[in-house]
Amino acid sequence: MQTLVICIDRDNDLGDKANVLAPLIGKEANIEAAVKLATADPEDSDTNTIFGGVKILDELLAKGVDAEIITLAGDRNIGIISDQKIANQLDILLKKFPAESAIFVSDGAEDETLLPIVQSRIKIDSVRRIVVMQSANLESTYYIIKHAFNDPKISQTFFVPLGLAALIYAFFLLIDYSQGAIIGILAAVGLYMLYRGFSDTVNLYWEKLKDSFYSGRMTFFTYATAALLILVATFLGLMDVWSLYTSQGIWYYGIIPLITSFIHRTIWVYVLAILFADAGKIIDCRQRSEPTDKYLIPAFFIMSLGFLLWGASSYLLSVNPVVSTTEASKFGGIQVFIYSIVFAIILALAGIRVSNKPLDKIKRSKR
Repeated sequence: MQTLVICIDRDNDLGDKANVLAPLIGKEANIEAAVKLATADPEDSDTNTIFGGVKILDELLAKGVDAEIITLAGDRNIGIISDQKIANQLDILLKKFPAESAIFVSDGAEDETLLPIVQSRIKIDSVRRIVVMQSANLESTYYIIKHAFNDPKISQTFFVPLGLAALIYAFFLLIDYSQGAIIGILAAVGLYMLYRGFSDTVNLYWEKLKDSFYSGRMTFFTYATAALLILVATFLGLMDVWSLYTSQGIWYYGIIPLITSFIHRTIWVYVLAILFADAGKIIDCRQRSEPTDKYLIPAFFIMSLGFLLWGASSYLLSVNPVVSTTEASKFGGIQVFIYSIVFAIILALAGIRVSNKPLDKIKRSKR
């Protein structure tokens, strides 16, 4: 045999609705089954699939092609069970009809998920989708949406922001403060998007935090303290920015001075938080008699970066005509900036010196 016309009923509507057992072989058997299914459920699209397969069969026979039509049915439980049934039916029929190629006929995207299974057993020359003209792409769109909503990754990404927005809006309407609803929704959705963007990093640190808690390590306390310090610093920085914004507005101060004010207020608390987290690692390493250089070295560079950002933000705020207009403050800002650069260089050199100690030990041991 040259060609098989393969029709697919993945959810076994033929068996459930028309009491027809699959597989169906031949034109007469397929037409009879299609009529029974159309009588039982005139809206079922599998009827059109079978009649579409019969039409393709007639066209092939008219061209002199040795062809036959078969219909495979799966199971109501769409998935592994239905796909295995279809695969088994196809294996049995291919032993009876060892065709060279096949034409795959379906009524939409759901049945076409079986294409890899059929292709692994026989070469497919063409794929024909039979869809009622008045509802073109309707089943495919429905299947794609249904499949997407059943996927936990997609449903969480789609429904969680909408759910948060609806709850926040309802809460602010309840307290009769509709203006705060926009702020709350933007803040919640923004935090959620940041979490989704940094989910891998957040999950990594969360796993480390749980591991340190169950193993009784110092890093659990220092990580928790660092997280609390970061929250406090962010809150204090946002309070400063909000006070400047509400006094004159963002167009009066500009975006750069507001960002600079936030950095100036929060940088040392952020540095302290990182040092706390680093200190926990150092203590745990000492308890296990492990080297601590790899955790001690970053502390110098973190403090060096802190001095640079603090000095730069102090200088920018001092020269800003809106925040400060006195020459004394400008002169003081320059001094702070210069001193901070000097301290940053000293700390960076100290970090480099500590990082080179292991190399010195290796060179001495080689000698």
